[in-house]
Amino acid sequence: MSEDQKKQLEQQLWNIANTLRGKMDADEFRDYILGFIFYKYLSEKMYRYADSILLQDGIKYRDIEENSAKGKQYIEAIKEEALARLGYFLKPSELFSEVAKRGNSDKEGENNFILEDLGKILTNIEQSTMGTASEDDFDNLFEDLDLTSTKLGKTESQKNELISKVLAHLDKIDFKLDNTELDVLGDAYEYLIGQFASGAGKKAGEFYTPQQVSTILAKIVTTGKIKLKSAYDGTCGSGSLLLRVAKEVKDVSNFYGQELNRTTYNLCRMNMILHDVHYRKFDIRQEDTLEHPQHLDKRFEAVVANPPFSAQWSASPLFMTDDRFSQYGKLAPSSKADFAFVQHMVYQLAENGIMAIVLPHGVLFRGGAEQHIRKYLIQEKNYLDAVIGMPANIFYGTSIPTCILVFKKCRETPEDILFIDASQNFEKVKNQNVLRDADIDKIISTFRNRTEEDKYSKRASLKEIADNDYNLNIPRYVDTFEAQDSIDINKLAGELVTLDLQMAETNKTIADFCKQLNISTPF
Repeated sequence: MSEDQKKQLEQQLWNIANTLRGKMDADEFRDYILGFIFYKYLSEKMYRYADSILLQDGIKYRDIEENSAKGKQYIEAIKEEALARLGYFLKPSELFSEVAKRGNSDKEGENNFILEDLGKILTNIEQSTMGTASEDDFDNLFEDLDLTSTKLGKTESQKNELISKVLAHLDKIDFKLDNTELDVLGDAYEYLIGQFASGAGKKAGEFYTPQQVSTILAKIVTTGKIKLKSAYDGTCGSGSLLLRVAKEVKDVSNFYGQELNRTTYNLCRMNMILHDVHYRKFDIRQEDTLEHPQHLDKRFEAVVANPPFSAQWSASPLFMTDDRFSQYGKLAPSSKADFAFVQHMVYQLAENGIMAIVLPHGVLFRGGAEQHIRKYLIQEKNYLDAVIGMPANIFYGTSIPTCILVFKKCRETPEDILFIDASQNFEKVKNQNVLRDADIDKIISTFRNRTEEDKYSKRASLKEIADNDYNLNIPRYVDTFEAQDSIDINKLAGELVTLDLQMAETNKTIADFCKQLNISTPF
């Protein structure tokens, strides 16, 4: 698929999404359109898989008569196979294309009201997994698709008409699932999530990390790796960071994540499945990562995170007996959980792993407990490998500058910490600052080679950092000061004298014109 075709598809999907906009907020009509795309994906995977099973019988899944004795036998056999392979099941009459066709039928005497059936089908998908290995991955997956909402229309007929129209438009789009070399649908889904994030204001940070930032984090944690046993994101949002990690290596054996927001948790599971990550390869949980961690018994080879900036947490004294925090002697402040997330994720990092986390700049220099934790991570553990300063205004919903902290438990260069100031390398696009490919490449190249460049990067010794009392503010290490050109006072004074003479001549000319016109001079 060419770049033009890809953009054309993305625009088609965005136009369909806007069919639903009406009076909804961006995050509301996002849930509908992404949910329907996911339903279409599940349907296409289902009938392709079923057709492959039925190939030797010379029939198509859609042609099975569900209520006949033979049809029931076929469906039961296919259901067993599908639940083991795909993790879910759909009957022929429940397929997306069949529902879209019924909803847009204009045949006389044919009922084109599909809302009730559609609701049952989405429930059936979830219920088909009950008692199977994929149950947790499909549980309440469609709960945000409220087909009874008045935002879809005042009457049932209006709701039905709108939903049928959306399904018809989606039914015409070919996601090319037969071409395993392409991830057309996955890329389009990511595009839509990004588009919704750009219109969601502060809510965007709950579910999306801009792709250029995801790319940097993914490239950092896959440095020197071809395959990964595990990738983890403790605040995984829509899962875009984990999926980006997968693009940087040949294979990731298992994905792990945790997400507090229920809607975003559903979106993440959909995103995983839609990117063809098998249900046995991911374990995404919905819970508060700090208060109720779900994967504490595991250690991960790649850890990425973009946690909520300076979020509140309980900072309960009980956590002083928690292995994630106890060794530090102090907890992160209750008003700023940034270092609590760092401590949690460092605890989960494998000995041979790399961790990259996005945080606000305040973590670099704030005092009190945060300074104490910084000192422990550097002086006692020597886990901090690099500090990367990012441009302001690259995240949706906040304009503050951010940084990326990189941690390794077994560092190749334990005698220094690399500082990179990439804050001035970006392109302004409308109201957002955007990192270009060259900007990303420079950050990654500098990190991997640990190169020093005047006004851009510096390898600071641990002694230098200790002398700065473990203040990691980047300007202390990377000098970006630009000396201004010296000013020749005598030359400037001469220019002012010349300017005064010119003004006097001009005033004289104006006075002469005023005299000729017999009007008062303006001075």
